[in-house]
Amino acid sequence: MNIQDFTYLIQHPKEINKEQTIQLEDVLIAYPYFQSARALHLKGLKNQDSFRYNQTLKKTAAHTTDRKVLFDFITSFVFIDDEKETTNKEVETITEKNITKPKEQEKVERSKETLKIGKPLTFEKNESHSFNEWLQLSSIKPIKRKEKKGVLKRKFDLVDKFIANNPKIKPVKKTDSSQSSIKQETTDYNTLMTETLARVYLEQKKYKNAIKAYRILSLKYPEKSSYFALQIKAIKTLDKK
Repeated sequence: MNIQDFTYLIQHPKEINKEQTIQLEDVLIAYPYFQSARALHLKGLKNQDSFRYNQTLKKTAAHTTDRKVLFDFITSFVFIDDEKETTNKEVETITEKNITKPKEQEKVERSKETLKIGKPLTFEKNESHSFNEWLQLSSIKPIKRKEKKGVLKRKFDLVDKFIANNPKIKPVKKTDSSQSSIKQETTDYNTLMTETLARVYLEQKKYKNAIKAYRILSLKYPEKSSYFALQIKAIKTLDKK
């Protein structure tokens, strides 16, 4: 079966004959996940009142991403009643939705690859905060040391508050000693914010925090701003899911 014939059948499914139904079976052997071809093949069996229809319906449902669309198709006038005039929107809907879904899934998979979702995290010596954030995903609780508990908690609170406030870091200008505390606070934020911490937020599916983290890193490392922009774009793709 060539493309022209297939396109015609998509537009006129009630005209599928026995020979074309057999040709569609050859198409499905080569492309078993070609869902619109399966829908047309099912219609061909229906037209012939074939004993294979019921079993094929189960197989078609197993290969259909959205079974509601398949149900709408097999209960439509174009499928049930060949004598009634109707449009080919049902078949077109199956085709369009099936094309759209693989594209969306492909986009999500590319985003995961870009963001290295699921890949091993590598912690540097100065990233104890990132490591402790990551441990929140584990059911095993780390041993708490009393002498460091207060220090770590203050660091956690510091970064979490900073992220929550959606800060905008501006280039630091020369200031007098009265602003030294503000400069020190900004330095602390910059020290704690790392790419690893951004990835930790991703693994925790804290997408908003991850986006804010990459924005901070973009300002901290302007030479990598284009790279961080790509990361943010990929995160937004995942966040829609």
